[in-house]
Amino acid sequence: MTYSLRARLLLAGSVVLAAFLGLTGLVLDRAFRTSAEAALEDRLQGHIYALLAAAELDVGDTMVLPDELPDPRFAVAGSGLYAEVARGDGRRHWRSKSVLGLTIPFQARPAVGARAFEQISTKLGTALHGLSFGVSWDDSQGRQRRYIFRVAESLEPFYAQVRSFRRNLWGWLGAAALLLLAVQGSILRWGLAPLRRVADDLAAIEAGRAQCLTGTYPTELRGLTDNLNALIAGAQTHLARYRDSLGNLAHSLKTPLAVLRGAVDTQVSGEQLHALAHEQVERMTQIIDYQLQRAAASGRVSLTAPVPVAPKIRQVVAALTKVYADKPVSCELDVDDDAVFYGDEGDLLEILGNVTDNAFKWCRQRVLITARVEPVARAGRRALTLRIADDGPGILEEMITRVLQRGERADTATAGHGIGLAMAQEIVRIYGGSLSISAGALGGAAVTMRFASPRAAG
Repeated sequence: MTYSLRARLLLAGSVVLAAFLGLTGLVLDRAFRTSAEAALEDRLQGHIYALLAAAELDVGDTMVLPDELPDPRFAVAGSGLYAEVARGDGRRHWRSKSVLGLTIPFQARPAVGARAFEQISTKLGTALHGLSFGVSWDDSQGRQRRYIFRVAESLEPFYAQVRSFRRNLWGWLGAAALLLLAVQGSILRWGLAPLRRVADDLAAIEAGRAQCLTGTYPTELRGLTDNLNALIAGAQTHLARYRDSLGNLAHSLKTPLAVLRGAVDTQVSGEQLHALAHEQVERMTQIIDYQLQRAAASGRVSLTAPVPVAPKIRQVVAALTKVYADKPVSCELDVDDDAVFYGDEGDLLEILGNVTDNAFKWCRQRVLITARVEPVARAGRRALTLRIADDGPGILEEMITRVLQRGERADTATAGHGIGLAMAQEIVRIYGGSLSISAGALGGAAVTMRFASPRAAG
């Protein structure tokens, strides 16, 4: 079962909150119980001291206590507060009126000056907390008489106090938990609102009511929404390019097809028809190759890793070295280690293949390929510059514009379709870059291509 983000966060927060409040409640309950027990023992100790203060020896050196004791509960039977004095051998010497009809089985016999707390249960099942304190009393003849002063108090008030505290504690903690859950739900609803807006905007795009994400989103989502917009724009651009290419292809093929149809209808001679057909088929091949390659160009794609430039250059050079094995070409590479291409690997290979193939074709002996990464004026962006130069005859300035057009070649005697540089320029433009041709450092032509990366590397 898949839960929404809000449900997951609310469930996780509720579990943590419940665990925290539960642990807090247990700690507070334990602390209160310990504090209440300590208070009970302090009260019992106080009663012992009160009895010691009230006790005295009569003329017969017998321990006696007055009828009126400091706490009136000692004089009320079954009051819950009981006291007795036992001799050193454990025999009872005196009991308070509150013990009437009740036998308290004290077990502790502490030494003189020592005290002992114990839990006591009477035959009637009454739970008591008792304190025994050993004393030594000098009689009139200087003899020491040992006594044990004992006090016990019913635990029912203690238990009632603990139960009352627990009811209040868990009641308040439960109310606090409900309040915190409500606050947490409100915070999650507010915090996740931008994600809901993204979902609503995507639904609007799917329904055709919008073309892109137009909301104002927080910084943490801006990278996601920007990349989604880039993906949507890229898809729309690809679709438009496919449609344009198909339309251009259909339009461009009309002329050569019309020429062939006219030649057939006018019954041109066999030799002339063969030459005309060959010419028009070559032309249609150029048109189809150009439009298909143009449509296949991916363009910059968001959320993809950049392509390292150096391995792709070496891959192209290795392939062309085999193609031009009968020509002694020395290809030099000068590539920055951090040079990367933000786009489709196939597009990079298409650009490098077309331009480098021209360099190998026209060079005498040398080809120089450089790749540089340079900062540009806009912060957070870096430019990739590819330059491919050769030591061939070069290209006349008045021919530069012509060779960048589809189907045009500087030398018609050399085999080729004349679409390589045009295709490279088209792909470079798709990426928002530029392609230029100038005189190179080796004396021949140099083709320079510049691309701006989406963000600074690293």
